[in-house]
Amino acid sequence: MRLNKQDGGRRQCISVTNNEVAASEQKQLREQGLRPGDPEWEKWGICDYITKPRVQAAITGKTPEGEPIDGDYKFIVEFPMSEGFEENAEFFTLTYEAEKSVSYNLAYARIAPLLWLRAGARGKRIDTLPAEGWVVTDAYGLLSAVDQATPFIDAISDASEVRVAFIVTDDDRHFQAVTRRLPKGVEPVRLYESYLTNFSFTSGELTE
Repeated sequence: MRLNKQDGGRRQCISVTNNEVAASEQKQLREQGLRPGDPEWEKWGICDYITKPRVQAAITGKTPEGEPIDGDYKFIVEFPMSEGFEENAEFFTLTYEAEKSVSYNLAYARIAPLLWLRAGARGKRIDTLPAEGWVVTDAYGLLSAVDQATPFIDAISDASEVRVAFIVTDDDRHFQAVTRRLPKGVEPVRLYESYLTNFSFTSGELTE
């Protein structure tokens, strides 16, 4: 964030951590009858209790209590920490999704952040399946009903910044038919082929 402020850059960063609770705190929590996964347990984890508040404080320039942060950033560019940064952050929790929930398109809301990341993590995110069968946002589009391919492709053609088109279908012919009509420079991605194939491998279904 400091480098971006320094030279007007658009650097991005992905930070991954668990939400481990310190051993001393675990003992106290267990004595209260709490276990990993309980909200009252997880809120003391290193991610929820340390990482997220620090990132939020750096961007907003305010403490978790809403007070301006004291002190200044030094070195090349000097400015008050309370100014924060013109940046944004998203926090995601990784989960395991059942194969049937994914294949029947019932887990989209939990998969939506991954599509946004895959498309470059910029602009608006498509958080729910569109009632019309398709939707196009700043950086990507989602086609959940292949019979709505024509208005979907027209919308993508009018959106010069779109670079990825996610197409939900289990029929390879339908996928290829839509792919051939996409504008040049738009990458087609079939949902949920990769996830379901990986699931089959890890469960042993494709080992013979």
